[in-house]
Amino acid sequence: MTKVLFWDIDGTLLYTGRAGILALEDAAREVCGVDVSFEDLKTAGLPDHGIAVMAIEAVGATADPPTVEAFVCAYEQHLPDRLHARHGRVMPEVVNLLEAFGDGPEALSLLLTGNTAAGARAKLRHYGLDHLIADGAFSTEPLERSVIARRALTVAADRLGHPVQPEDAYVIGDTPHDVECGHVIGARTLAVATGAYSLEELRAFRPWCALESLPEPAAFADLLGLRRAA
Repeated sequence: MTKVLFWDIDGTLLYTGRAGILALEDAAREVCGVDVSFEDLKTAGLPDHGIAVMAIEAVGATADPPTVEAFVCAYEQHLPDRLHARHGRVMPEVVNLLEAFGDGPEALSLLLTGNTAAGARAKLRHYGLDHLIADGAFSTEPLERSVIARRALTVAADRLGHPVQPEDAYVIGDTPHDVECGHVIGARTLAVATGAYSLEELRAFRPWCALESLPEPAAFADLLGLRRAA
């Protein structure tokens, strides 16, 4: 059976230097009329709509649905330009892994991310990954990451033409939120300490496997029981 690999973006596939914080500050000026610093805002692993609620409330405004939607739209509009303002990078082995296990008989790679679809596209395009992975499940409203995880299973089933068995699904991410997503849908979780959380912190949430960083393709294939990449 095809293994389904659900990938987180920030801290797992790439690092933006927290350029999204600058776009959040732009959105706060545009929607809430305040000039504020969000550098201390704890956003790792949270969905964009939830971050919008947090940011709006942090400036003393009311996070009603119209304001949240306007805030997210402003954030999406400012993000592409703001990505140029910080020095980011693609994480080691990401390109090799997506090229080897992106979409084929052995494995299907999809996004399971708290980014909105537009935000995800901007980041992947900026770092040259958009041709390797694009489809998946995204933040669409202020809901828990578990809702996005269940939606990702539906996307995978539609692509494969049959339901995804838990033993064939893997959630790959760098935060406890990603590990919890895997637990919710019964998937195995590969936690990597390439973001804001240490290996010890990630292990406390009982991932299937926790590593300092993503392995090279042959080791990744052995770990997941995939045919070795050429």
